[in-house]
Amino acid sequence: MTQIIEQLSDISANYDALFVDLWGCVHNGVKAFPEAVAALQAFRAGGGTVILVTNAPRSRHEVAKQLVKFGVPEDAYDDIATSGDSARAAMFQGAVGQKVWFMGHDFDLSFFEPLNLIDNPVAVERVDLEDAEGIVCCGPFDPHAEPEVNRPEFLYAKQKGLKLLCANPDIVVDRGERREYCAGALAKLYTEMGGESLYFGKPYPPIYDLARRRLFAHRPNVSDSAILAIGDGPATDIQGAMGEDIDSLFITGGLAKEETKTDRQPEKSALEDYLGTAQIAPRFSIGYLR
Repeated sequence: MTQIIEQLSDISANYDALFVDLWGCVHNGVKAFPEAVAALQAFRAGGGTVILVTNAPRSRHEVAKQLVKFGVPEDAYDDIATSGDSARAAMFQGAVGQKVWFMGHDFDLSFFEPLNLIDNPVAVERVDLEDAEGIVCCGPFDPHAEPEVNRPEFLYAKQKGLKLLCANPDIVVDRGERREYCAGALAKLYTEMGGESLYFGKPYPPIYDLARRRLFAHRPNVSDSAILAIGDGPATDIQGAMGEDIDSLFITGGLAKEETKTDRQPEKSALEDYLGTAQIAPRFSIGYLR
């Protein structure tokens, strides 16, 4: 049974490092949550290390720029591990070929910038679907449209045997008060149609390997038992932590706000019902990170 806590400091002394989700925990896609920022600053002031682990389909440098705009100060974290960086490494190693059909927006184009970590990288070229060897999906063309609108293109791609590289496994996020679809929703549809989707963000192992490397660069040899994962995504943050055998703190006021009847804190019975339905077992839960 999950333990509902009042604030991060109730349990933080038990951990050396945090793997913290961004969207829904530290910001809402528009601005930072002041209490969350203060909690991370306090953890670092007490000697802890904070690694932001996000399914953003961009490099950590681009995410850092975005955090400045949202009002997240640099002293709230030590480093960033992104789904984008993990997926970019695979792309430049040829995971979906050299010629790719790109799904996303202009602000996602940094995904194709050179990655110095890869020896002899593939020279990736963006082409029309008809000429593509694979698909790179950073997100839907219209985040408010149902994923089904992509079915005709996906049917053609599946018949060609194209693999889809999913740079963001999230299904949905809430930008302010409005819900949007992410690349994960498209990858899910493609897989259901019989296509092959490749995932690199939470809850899949590659991003946790990257997060550990980022952590060890600041604090070597931290054991998994000394890491706490924090997030609001049941199928990404919490399932990912469970798969890595890392303790987790579930932020109920994010994606599951209605189901857990969260005001400042979740309603205990609603939370228990939700955890059973979602088949997740976070060690701790809280309404909002604070």
